[in-house]
Amino acid sequence: MENRKPLLEVQDFAVGFRQYVKGLRQRDIQVIHNFTLDLYPGEIMAIVGASGSGKSLLAHSIMGILPSNAYTTGSVRFKGEELTQERKEVLRGKEIALIPQSVAYLDPLMKTGKQIDSPLGGIKNSVKGFLKKFELSERTEQLYPFQLSGGMARRVLIGTALTSGADLIIADEPTPGLHQSVVEETLQTLRELADNGCGILLITHDIDLAFIVADKIAVFNKGVSVEVVDAKAFEASPENVDHPYSKALWHALPQNGFQSIRGMDYGDLIDLPSSSTSGGDL
Repeated sequence: MENRKPLLEVQDFAVGFRQYVKGLRQRDIQVIHNFTLDLYPGEIMAIVGASGSGKSLLAHSIMGILPSNAYTTGSVRFKGEELTQERKEVLRGKEIALIPQSVAYLDPLMKTGKQIDSPLGGIKNSVKGFLKKFELSERTEQLYPFQLSGGMARRVLIGTALTSGADLIIADEPTPGLHQSVVEETLQTLRELADNGCGILLITHDIDLAFIVADKIAVFNKGVSVEVVDAKAFEASPENVDHPYSKALWHALPQNGFQSIRGMDYGDLIDLPSSSTSGGDL
């Protein structure tokens, strides 16, 4: 893998937000700090960490769908070229696809069959084949999103990305609320896509899910990637990871005893840049 070029290169990347406080005074809040990773074709990289640690912001920044008061620094390259906002808009939904957390991303005015049926033909399945594979009835094809249950809508969201033909798929918490058999089918399909050359970024707080399917795991805490480790090595023993926060995540798993180290705030192990306040106009 080292002899191949990365599909996605993120270098010293940061995401922040500029807010007005007390009239014209401004405050900058940086949420992701100095984030770096390389994702190769054929690889599943899981980004794991607690809810609210900034994982979804990373997905949104790669897709170019951050709010207007957000700003970024550092470099994100896709297939060797810088991902400018203009390039993100061209590639979005074609070469780069997102499975978002919220089912609100479905088009409310489009029937679900049309939303799944990509003209690029990512996986070699018809819409009906996808519906069968993900335990949806054929009549689902003719339903609008408001007619779907939450679990059905989530499966349709998965379908829109998996059939896109994208080379990079970002799966942001793709499986909550799904039946175990559908979770397994989703993970198997992601694995198949990776084995056929796709790069997959799997964003999750469920480390056990990452252990099942990921090749590598980037441990994320308070907007910082504290380390990137081999998934199987991480699963096998906390001695195979270096950072105390990574070790704490391993010990907190049910099969490892729900253990914690009393009195230690693992977030405080990382020095984060302080927010700045200034005056003036944007």
